[in-house]
Amino acid sequence: MGREKSRAVMGQFSGGCYWSFAILVLLGRQVPATLARGPRGEALQHGQSGTLPQFLEEPVDAYIVKNNPIKLRCQARPALQIFFKCNGDWVHQSQHSSQEHTDAGTGLKIREVMINVSRQQVEDFHGPEDYWCLCVAWSHLGTSKSRKATVRIAYLRKNFEQDPQGTEVPLNGMIVLHCRPPEGVPVAEVEWLKNDEPLSLDGVIVTRGDHSLIISEARLSDSGNYTCVSSNIVAKRRSATAAVVVYVDGSWGEWSVWSACSSDCERQRSRECTAPEPKHGGRLCDGVALATDNCTGGLCTQNRKLLHDAKPQGVENSSDVALYSGLAAGVVTVVLLIIAVTLYRRSQSEYGVDVIDSSALTGGFQSFSFKTSRQANPLLINSSLQPDLTVSRTYTSPMCFQDSIDKELMAERSLLDPLPDLKVKGLAERAEYHVMSHPQTFPRGLAPDYRGVSVGTTLGRKSKNLFTPQVSLPPSRPLHRATAVFGHAGGRLVVPNTGISLLVPHGGIAEDTTWEMYMIINQQDSSTVSEDEPEIFLSPAVTYGPPGLDLSCPIAMTIAHCAEVASDNWTIRLKRQMQDNKWEEVMSVDEESTSCYCLLEAQRCHVLLEHPGSYALVGEPLNQEAGKRLRLAVFGSTDPSNSLGFTLRVYCVDDTPHAFQEVAVGERSRGGRLLEEPKMMLFRGNTFSLQVSIQDIPQLLWSIKPFTTCQEFSFFQVWASNQHPLQCAFSLERYSHSLSQLSCKISVRQVKGEEQILQVYTSVVEKEKGVVPFFTQSDCTISSQTGSRAFKIPLSIRQRISATFDTANAKGKDWQLLAQKLHIDRNLCYFACQESPSSIILSLWEAQHQDLADLDSLASALEEISKIQSSRIAILDCSREEQDSEFTSLG
Repeated sequence: MGREKSRAVMGQFSGGCYWSFAILVLLGRQVPATLARGPRGEALQHGQSGTLPQFLEEPVDAYIVKNNPIKLRCQARPALQIFFKCNGDWVHQSQHSSQEHTDAGTGLKIREVMINVSRQQVEDFHGPEDYWCLCVAWSHLGTSKSRKATVRIAYLRKNFEQDPQGTEVPLNGMIVLHCRPPEGVPVAEVEWLKNDEPLSLDGVIVTRGDHSLIISEARLSDSGNYTCVSSNIVAKRRSATAAVVVYVDGSWGEWSVWSACSSDCERQRSRECTAPEPKHGGRLCDGVALATDNCTGGLCTQNRKLLHDAKPQGVENSSDVALYSGLAAGVVTVVLLIIAVTLYRRSQSEYGVDVIDSSALTGGFQSFSFKTSRQANPLLINSSLQPDLTVSRTYTSPMCFQDSIDKELMAERSLLDPLPDLKVKGLAERAEYHVMSHPQTFPRGLAPDYRGVSVGTTLGRKSKNLFTPQVSLPPSRPLHRATAVFGHAGGRLVVPNTGISLLVPHGGIAEDTTWEMYMIINQQDSSTVSEDEPEIFLSPAVTYGPPGLDLSCPIAMTIAHCAEVASDNWTIRLKRQMQDNKWEEVMSVDEESTSCYCLLEAQRCHVLLEHPGSYALVGEPLNQEAGKRLRLAVFGSTDPSNSLGFTLRVYCVDDTPHAFQEVAVGERSRGGRLLEEPKMMLFRGNTFSLQVSIQDIPQLLWSIKPFTTCQEFSFFQVWASNQHPLQCAFSLERYSHSLSQLSCKISVRQVKGEEQILQVYTSVVEKEKGVVPFFTQSDCTISSQTGSRAFKIPLSIRQRISATFDTANAKGKDWQLLAQKLHIDRNLCYFACQESPSSIILSLWEAQHQDLADLDSLASALEEISKIQSSRIAILDCSREEQDSEFTSLG
């Protein structure tokens, strides 16, 4: 049995000439003399007798980079055969590549064997250890095994586990910059850059085993921008840049000698703040630079004049008269000046000037620009201006649900019965009534995507609730998840303030059945889909479930995105995450598909889905004109460690409600204040970086840390910043506690691209500190609605529309005409495969118009269809009359 088993094991290697020889070796048998005396036996007599194989080259550990396979190599002598064994299993002979030659010095046979190992093989292996391979070599005397070589897939994560942080240290102080590189295989190597140049290490500058950079005695030349660079065989990553400032506090030197005694009986001496001179924002010297002393030892007692210089009494009296006259004239001048300034301020206030030019009282040495009154945005907590509440404007907030009315009343007037007439007047009238439920005050100028998704609201004249939030978000509330129980009546699920929602149609769930459904916004560890593809995420990754959800019709999911879709510069795809965390394409939004439907709009995408899972919109730029929208915002807060300090934080995030909400929540936790309305900027895929700079700081009133007036983000940091908002900070310090206003500009520009200016004008006093008011609203925390309250179209009308248009008829009323009039005019093959095409079209319309509280667009579409029907009926009637007349004439 043992012999048969050994033969079975070696069967796969039977292609070689020495298979019988190898079997005998495995069985521990001696080589027969007849075999030794053959042609091969003669070779054994030439130095191979009594020698086990010795490896001249053994397989070494290897890493698979991207999708490139690796080669493992073995070389041994004397060797009749060499085979690889991976993870305990023999590698098939067909996968081996071998060659053989004779060592000229020893006459021994040297055999070399190679195999390829692919990425797929490594990924498919699920064992307790890494994928491994070794070589087994045979000679006539026995076998030898090589070392194990491991094969691993190489990678390097995008984000550093710890970025270095900027710091300020005094001269000769210690600088410690920490850096924890991204996780990677093989382990990444770390180097430091200073001002984008490699940093040379010396006795003062050293690195530790944890990659921290230590400068034991800081020098002025050590000031600069430091970057930690991590790299391995896959990629190279750069950390955030840390600004290091080495400052010098000023100190006096020795006093100069006293000067000669002046005619005023005074002598002077001076000193300079140059030992050392303050540098890089260091503290100025305390005390005075000029000292004055009486130089007569107290003898000057008559009008501060020397006794021998005393003048006659008459002369002194005349001088006193002139002195008093001058003082009186000065007082009168000051009074007149104060009156003039007061009148000037009153006159200017009538013409909208709300900031007085302070240089009018200080001699004009410091310019401080006049600021005309503008409409105040209540988002700007520190604005000292009063908002203009005389203008009524309507805004939408898709994260808020309206209180619904009984929409079934719309059917009482038989709006669509009989359907052949398609009466829609009443539908439009009721739609107008429906939008009037519970108007709410919104800040003037608020863009609709700050809060997410949709309801009509009106700005009223009362503003008592504009400067403080009425309801604050409970700290324990999850920010990225929504869940609700749905039944046969369906409903709507919303993740508040993120632009993400889900519509479950009526009848999608079987009767007497309920499902607890959820939506989760996933926090991806990377903003690119894979290392090998140029695609980036254009939306959050959203998961809905549960996995076993059983629906009879598709759900409608709405996802906000940040792509510029006005031009054909992108290939945008819907992808689904698989169990191995890879992303698989579901469909391209420009292609036809019967398994899924995508309706792409300027700022969001509506998707009809049938299978639960994780979905996201990804984009592949077709050229350098491809652009993504960025939302720019500037926040400010006082410095808790410095009563004179004030910090400006500038954020650049993807222009989606979810991304901006992340910033908003973070700023609320630190008491940040929104200082200017956020602005949108288009960032092109032209590989150029993004620069953020601060401008027009009143230099005699405020100071800023050196090396921080202009900061820069690399192209890739911005292009793939889906999950990580970019932030830069400007630390300012006022020269006096009496100064309470800050005025400056923030410029955000892409090199060879667009530029946006954020104008900052704010009060910096602590008493005006407050939280940002627009994070939450009293009616924006609702995450679900069930039944008829979740739909704009009453159920009875929806059923009548579906029954009418699902079946084509001679009058031209079919679902294709309905889709055309609702501007759903592509990928119609998807609806053709559905049991009720009209019902699916209406679900898509519901998802499109969730931010509108009326039915005008649907009513208009039905009215157009009614007109078309009427004209077709007229043509048919006319045709029948002509046919009747022809029959009559023939008769």
